[in-house]
Amino acid sequence: MQLRRVVITGLGAVTPLGNSAQETWQGLVNGVNGIAPITAFDATNFKTRFAGEVKGFDPTAVIDKKEARKMDRYAQFSVCVADEALKDSGLDLEKEDRSRVGVVWGSGMGGLQSMEQELYQFAEGDGIPRFNPFMIPKSIPSIAAGQISIRFGLGGLSFSVSTACSSSSHAVSCAYDQIRLGHAEVLLTGGAEAVVTQATIGGFNSLHALSTRNDDPEHASRPFSKSRDGFVLGEGAACLILEEYEHAKARGAKIYAEVIGEGMTSDAYHMTAPDPEGKGAERVMRLALKDAGLQPEQVDFINTHGTSTPLGDVTEIKAIQRVFGEHVYEMNLDSTKSMTGHLIGATGAVEALTCVMALKDGIIPPTINHDPEDKDEEIDYRINFTFDKAQKRDIKYALSNTFGFGGHNACLVFKKWEE
Repeated sequence: MQLRRVVITGLGAVTPLGNSAQETWQGLVNGVNGIAPITAFDATNFKTRFAGEVKGFDPTAVIDKKEARKMDRYAQFSVCVADEALKDSGLDLEKEDRSRVGVVWGSGMGGLQSMEQELYQFAEGDGIPRFNPFMIPKSIPSIAAGQISIRFGLGGLSFSVSTACSSSSHAVSCAYDQIRLGHAEVLLTGGAEAVVTQATIGGFNSLHALSTRNDDPEHASRPFSKSRDGFVLGEGAACLILEEYEHAKARGAKIYAEVIGEGMTSDAYHMTAPDPEGKGAERVMRLALKDAGLQPEQVDFINTHGTSTPLGDVTEIKAIQRVFGEHVYEMNLDSTKSMTGHLIGATGAVEALTCVMALKDGIIPPTINHDPEDKDEEIDYRINFTFDKAQKRDIKYALSNTFGFGGHNACLVFKKWEE
């Protein structure tokens, strides 16, 4: 079977760095830090009192006010980034067979914020069960894909993926497969998360997963530094318009980049900890390279998972070294979570967007917050982690790694656009 080519023709984003794809990209290139004290609730009594919150977001700029009240914040993010990406793509849905246009979306936790609010109100009430009639549809992780499909009248395939922090990378992988196998012409894919809440911060604190650098939150997310003490929770969303190449060409679409490979594996090791030898991470990169038809020495850039956790950073780098050998010293690596925090189910989509823009503009965003004296003896600093400042580089092939609780691993391969 001849597999079809899949290209990216539109982008949208809402992140701690900005409320559009372009604002987010400029923030990444400029090394802007999106981490600050939490404003969503009073975090005084929490071990962690900071996060990467989206700032100044107004869903009613895109969604009718009445309809917006029926959506959790994560679904509002989803519809807004989908709207931006569709406009950016120039796709005229009136001219499309909408049964061949659909949605594949990712979210690790869905509408947890809405569920949490309802349960607090019930617990504080008189015991009589009074719940918002939209509580369930606001909360389920699949509703964002449904809301996007409804909003734009998309009658093609529509489903959600929930694999913790790998959710939106798996969504992009699935969308890529659906198009190259001929099941759709255009798919809106990506993911969203909005879980800067009391239960989430408290829950991750009890796991000892979050940084507690409350006296210096801006420098708390410090991937590949010895003093890293956990990840920083963030929120946001990103959408990529994936389109079959001939379809895009026929309508004269601008093309950002091409998707050429994907890999998916499981650590099969532990609920929350990575395999200490990084076997699943190694295999997922090898599978993605094989799917793309690439040799390791052809890759120029890896946007790492790079969460700033003591175990995760080391195991990922060791896996990368085994896959790429001596070529690892010729590549650029970075972790944009140093700026955005960890967006859980949305992180893969935002970092896929990062790879796409890096290919297009020839710029690799930095890994910020690294002190050259703060070196981990288990990390090889001969590797170019793109510390401190963005670097210009003509990139032809880029990888995006995403690993989630439960051992879910995903790797996406992107290629600079050329006919």
